[in-house]
Amino acid sequence: QVNLVESGGGLVQAGGSLRLSCATSGSIVSINDMRWYSQPPGKQRELVATITSGGSTNYADSVKGRFTISRDNTKNTVYLQMNNLKPEDTAVYYCNADLSTLVLFKLRTRDYWGQGTQVTVSS
Repeated sequence: QVNLVESGGGLVQAGGSLRLSCATSGSIVSINDMRWYSQPPGKQRELVATITSGGSTNYADSVKGRFTISRDNTKNTVYLQMNNLKPEDTAVYYCNADLSTLVLFKLRTRDYWGQGTQVTVSS
């Protein structure tokens, strides 16, 4: 069984910062891409940032220059440093990871989701 657990969300004023963490656990063989998504109230889930196993990153235009995704492969954890937060960043943030596990001695690769963490930015 694989678990992704996010933490670090909360209430912050505009211009402030938060750092989200997502720790993975379970019988994991390897972790490939890791991502952060956001889902604003009443809207669809959107991709915010991606980091590959090699450390290459990609960001949504709306967060470029303000958010930084990183990972610690020794801890199977991905982070999202969010600076200069804006009210429009208010959303539930979800961690997503493509990872491989052994199921009945066979390698299975699929993506997993965390439960989400609320980020609220006040004006």
